[in-house]
Amino acid sequence: MGKGGALSDGVIKKILLSYTYVAIWIFLSFTVIVYNKYILDKKMYNWPFPISLTMIHMSFCATLAFLLIKVFKFVEPVSMSRDLYLSSVVPIGALYSLSLWLSNSAYIYLSVSFIQMLKALMPVAVYSISVLFKKENFKTDTMANMLSISFGVAVAAYGEARFDTWGVILQLGAVAFEATRLVMIQILLTSKGITLNPITSLYYVAPCCLVFLVVPWIFVELPVLRSTSSFHFDFVIFGTNSLCAFALNLAVFLLVGKTSALTMNVAGVVKDWLLIAFSWSVIKDTVTPVNLFGYGLAFLGVAYYNHSKLQALKAKEAQKKAAQADEEAGKLLEEREGEGGSMKRNESQD
Repeated sequence: MGKGGALSDGVIKKILLSYTYVAIWIFLSFTVIVYNKYILDKKMYNWPFPISLTMIHMSFCATLAFLLIKVFKFVEPVSMSRDLYLSSVVPIGALYSLSLWLSNSAYIYLSVSFIQMLKALMPVAVYSISVLFKKENFKTDTMANMLSISFGVAVAAYGEARFDTWGVILQLGAVAFEATRLVMIQILLTSKGITLNPITSLYYVAPCCLVFLVVPWIFVELPVLRSTSSFHFDFVIFGTNSLCAFALNLAVFLLVGKTSALTMNVAGVVKDWLLIAFSWSVIKDTVTPVNLFGYGLAFLGVAYYNHSKLQALKAKEAQKKAAQADEEAGKLLEEREGEGGSMKRNESQD
């Protein structure tokens, strides 16, 4: 087979691998969401202790990350001073613990489908907080797009059959804390040239989350757990659930590292629609036409936002390449001028 055939095989292999990474991430993300719902929902496994569940996840992830880094030397730890840890990782860990606590709590009160619809507000929260911290410039057209997404989610909420005010407050709080965490990662770590892959991230952040969760757990859930004498820790249920949560972190790194963040956003939309369909057909949650219409509006807004980000990224890359080309051309011109001057000096000496 010629070069063209070899190239085609390479392209096909790359496409198949990309689809494989997407499928793995969608499967694991889907599994973790449905599994958490199953454990926390009072109509299913009936273990409504979101702080405890989050602490189990963090303990499991921290232990595995420690083994992979310190024992098996699978990943090199990031060099981090005590001051940097306290000023950067601790605030991020606090935000992450709050985000996980509230998002897991929402599963007790809201359907899986409605939670996915509320998560469409994430770009709105990230953009608003980025503008607040001056990481992004305020743009009227972008804010108009954010308002259209918010309007779509509001319509979806209006059509929700099992609307629960407390559950909505919990999920919106989770979105706000998660968006703040993402912005803080840019401000506190990325700006300092520090990047953490999922394993090193869990190694540093998971123990911090655990510490922050201990305090509310002691006052909110521990007294109830002590009075629930009938409960026995199921290692199979909580072990496999925690393993799925850890695997999801690795899948995120694999997907973004081997494809792009945009691919993950597109895959996220597919996952959301699959979860809505699953919630309606299997869990038997009510999904109304107004729900779908509102989420459809929000989805169009999110799609437009992702498209705008992609175009801006392409323009930035093109500008960077043009600047590099100009710099190389300038250096080449200087070298030629230097060679010309040297030749002239040699001729005058002759």
